[in-house]
Amino acid sequence: MCGLAGVVSGFGVKQEISDGLRNMLAVIRHRGPDGEGVWLDERRPVGLGHVRLAIIDPEHGKQPMVTEDGRYIVVFNGAIYNYLELRRELVGKGHPLHSYSDTEVLLYAYREWGESFVDRLVGMFAFAIWDKHDQKLFCARDRIGIKPFYYHFDGQRLLFASEIKAILADPSVKAQANTQGLQDYLTFQFCLNEKTLFKGIEKLEPGYCLSATYDGSNQLRIQVRQYWDLHYHIDEEHDERYFIDTLAGLIDDSVRLHMRSDVPLGAHLSGGLDSSAIVCLAARMLNGEQIKTFTGAFAEGAQFDETAYAKDVSSFAGTAYNEIYIPAGNELSEVLPRLMYYMDEPLAGPGVIPQYYVSRLASQHVKVVMGGQGGDELFIGYARYMAAYLEKCLSGAIYQTADQNRYAVSLESIVPNLPLLATYQPMLQGLWKDGLFGPRDQRYFSLVDRSGGVSHLFNQDAIRGQCGYSPFESFQRIFNRDELHSLVNQMTYFDLKGSLPALLHVEDRTSMAASIESRVPLLDHRIVEFMATVPPNIKFAGGRMKHLFKESIRSAVPTSIFERKDKMGFPTPLTQWTKGPARDFVRDTLLSQRARERGLFNVEAVERALASESEFGRVVWGLLNLELWHRVFIDGDMKPSGV
Repeated sequence: MCGLAGVVSGFGVKQEISDGLRNMLAVIRHRGPDGEGVWLDERRPVGLGHVRLAIIDPEHGKQPMVTEDGRYIVVFNGAIYNYLELRRELVGKGHPLHSYSDTEVLLYAYREWGESFVDRLVGMFAFAIWDKHDQKLFCARDRIGIKPFYYHFDGQRLLFASEIKAILADPSVKAQANTQGLQDYLTFQFCLNEKTLFKGIEKLEPGYCLSATYDGSNQLRIQVRQYWDLHYHIDEEHDERYFIDTLAGLIDDSVRLHMRSDVPLGAHLSGGLDSSAIVCLAARMLNGEQIKTFTGAFAEGAQFDETAYAKDVSSFAGTAYNEIYIPAGNELSEVLPRLMYYMDEPLAGPGVIPQYYVSRLASQHVKVVMGGQGGDELFIGYARYMAAYLEKCLSGAIYQTADQNRYAVSLESIVPNLPLLATYQPMLQGLWKDGLFGPRDQRYFSLVDRSGGVSHLFNQDAIRGQCGYSPFESFQRIFNRDELHSLVNQMTYFDLKGSLPALLHVEDRTSMAASIESRVPLLDHRIVEFMATVPPNIKFAGGRMKHLFKESIRSAVPTSIFERKDKMGFPTPLTQWTKGPARDFVRDTLLSQRARERGLFNVEAVERALASESEFGRVVWGLLNLELWHRVFIDGDMKPSGV
């Protein structure tokens, strides 16, 4: 795990490029405290920079790395888990690999197979390769979006980096709010597609690559294209037992590959099914060697404490158990601006806070940590999936249309699993208060749209500007993609493209802020592709959440975890904090003269919202993040104290 940066320009001198790169690297040094390097082209104003967290072959993996003939140069962030297999193949073809670094494998794989080599990679990655001979840059990001890649192109200069703040370190790039990104954030609490909250800075989307070349008039041209997408070729030939057994084998192999490391390795352990499965499978492969696990909890009450389940798993798997109780809200005024700086954008939910603390705990013991991220999106683990299907089944029963869809789920079949929704009455009330039995896209949008009931808190002219942008239309283009076959595939496909990259953004930043590498075995693209082949009526049979996944790891986890019905999803006592020890910080931030002059908020409405926030509400969180983001980046408070 590392950080990369680069400049490809139509003008400039070596010293300017070098100084600019070092400024970019300085703000992402937390991503790579083990080393720093800069490479400059002799013919063009081109430079690549890298900060390194040494994981695989620590002695020989220094970057930027250059091929023996000097033609190709790479900077790389991530991990290629099948690097040993690829290395054997490349050596067999005569390539002069001298190390066991996955970076060297990636570099020579490009030399052997060209741009198509990304199809051979199993791993998480973002990289840039410069071809000195052809004067061409080739960059790519992994299929799922585990590793980040941002860029700014003004028609003459291309700047790219692992974090947005590195691009903002260049004096030519001014931090400005992107109104389309703001609308996405207010709707979803993340930005869709290539958008960021910064005008002029885009993210390379998961499964995309970028090329930069010079034309005949020395003008720099860039091209962005998609090299991978998820295809739903439904397998009608096999039964449920086949899918369970195949999934079990894929997960087992993924965990095995993800354990490849030349430095100490541990695992997050929340007490939920996903992280517990990873821990138990990994422990089984260590042949008696203890794996270290890391658990977080809050002292605010039993509803925020899952340590009993985590300890059950630790005892069952024989791990070295470590836990941290997240400090009370009196630290929020310090930690939240610091996290905003590391995050670049105000994404996802307050779970970022415990993730940060648990990552800091892990960094005291290991350099690599595995987790269960992605299980809910892949294996159908969110209550909103059940809520959407309940409405669909009601419609089918009332209008007698249930048998018109090949992969339909009947109302009768899901009844035994409806108790899952007992604690989700507010979600159901929100779903049904404004409509019922409408088009699929409108109904699921209502479940993921977080803007309902908060529009009065904002100055709409300041948020929307003159762009005429519709987050719902962006949502539709993803959700209504052809050949998804069923509602469950539409929902999970949108989450794969939307909410999951946002969660992975948090995973990347919280781990990198602590200078450790985070790995997510469940998001091996082979597992993702396999799940897309499973018939919807098997993978969501009778509305059974995570049915195939649970059956595939049944024998690996303790019974208490397998049969658990009350998984919390790492809830954070945010409302207790914002109405208790952090009350003054929240009010001083949102009701300050600075916030009033910014003109984003209807301050009187915000004041009322502060008093009425529900226990697990996200309104205050969204407002607070947005104001702090403006302060840290738009106002220029780039580096809060303590960072």
